[in-house]
Amino acid sequence: MSRPVLLLVLAVCMAEVCTMVGVFTFPALLPGFMAEWRLSNTEAGWISGVFFAAFAAAAPVLVALTDRLDARRIYMVGAALTALSCAGFALFADGFWPAMLFRALGGAGLAGTYMPGLRVLVDRAPATARARVVPLYTACFSLGTAASYAVSAAAAEWLGWRAAFVLAAGAAVAALVIVLALRPVDPPPQAEPGRLLDFRPVFRNRAAMGYVLGYVAHMWELFAYRAWVVGFLAAAAALPGADGAGWSGGVLSPTGVASLGAVIAFACSIGGAEVATRLGRGRGGMVYMVLSGTAAFAMGPAAAVSYPLAAVAMLVYIGLIQLDSAALTTGAVEQAEDGRRGATLAVHSLLGFGAAFVGPLAVGMVLDAAAGQGAVTWTWAFAAIGAVGLLGPLAMAWGLRWSVTKP
Repeated sequence: MSRPVLLLVLAVCMAEVCTMVGVFTFPALLPGFMAEWRLSNTEAGWISGVFFAAFAAAAPVLVALTDRLDARRIYMVGAALTALSCAGFALFADGFWPAMLFRALGGAGLAGTYMPGLRVLVDRAPATARARVVPLYTACFSLGTAASYAVSAAAAEWLGWRAAFVLAAGAAVAALVIVLALRPVDPPPQAEPGRLLDFRPVFRNRAAMGYVLGYVAHMWELFAYRAWVVGFLAAAAALPGADGAGWSGGVLSPTGVASLGAVIAFACSIGGAEVATRLGRGRGGMVYMVLSGTAAFAMGPAAAVSYPLAAVAMLVYIGLIQLDSAALTTGAVEQAEDGRRGATLAVHSLLGFGAAFVGPLAVGMVLDAAAGQGAVTWTWAFAAIGAVGLLGPLAMAWGLRWSVTKP
């Protein structure tokens, strides 16, 4: 990788991490919010999930616009929305409805930065480097996740939860400045200029849709995990005989596991993409999804044994979930028709982050329906996560039949 390309990747990935500092602040501090605001599990699921519902609603327009405008311009709007949402949460959130409002605004902000950020990178990198830079960018989502959990926990401990959101707002402003400094480019010519939200050609591209639908299953599993990892481990620590009191601080605390798990996910995303490139991106992704979907069913039983086992199991689980992430997005980019890469990524985001909204909400509903936080209840909750995850390989197998590149 040449020095200019390396500097480009570093700048765009640094901006990505900065915009994500506030993404998981609410899930990282979930037990405190549930106690302070007297939230039910379902309400907590709504606040976690609405972020990604707003992402899914805004992404079709914002990402599709990158086929017509320099993605850098879209990115700066998204970063500004992110800063506004975090500052608003810090200043005004005091219960369920204000939290819903500002988390939704944050989801729209992420829609303007995540996939448009990928276009910022892809449109400026040579085609020969694309297979390398896309996995690096998507893997940095996990670094942003780690930063979000770690910064949120530290800021809340020292200065209170409102300070955590203020720091996230400042980080988003820094991302805006980074991307502003990049050179502008003209978007590539469209294959067939038409209506902005006409995604019918993308849905007819079955090879790309195989990866998109696989991504849907992946996102359901990934964001249900990320929304509830702290809540699950806090509940596991409180179980009789769990020996959780001794792990209230340090690397195996609930927020410590969430942060460390995000770093593990970063490494697994890059490593999984490399292995999948050699074995076949589609086939490798199918194997990864079978492993992670199956592992979900072991989380509740692990909590029944001991807290340390539950914490380690969650670290293994997030590594398995993340193995296929970069491979799925890279596959969708490669299978996209020329001039429709933005539209393909818009559908990829719409459906994937739609699942990211429903997954956390579904877990909260299962917990409330079971009326408890015991190991059996969590076993049912993780079964709901894993069952959807196991649908991913079926979607991938369907799409690979029309693949125009090595499966």
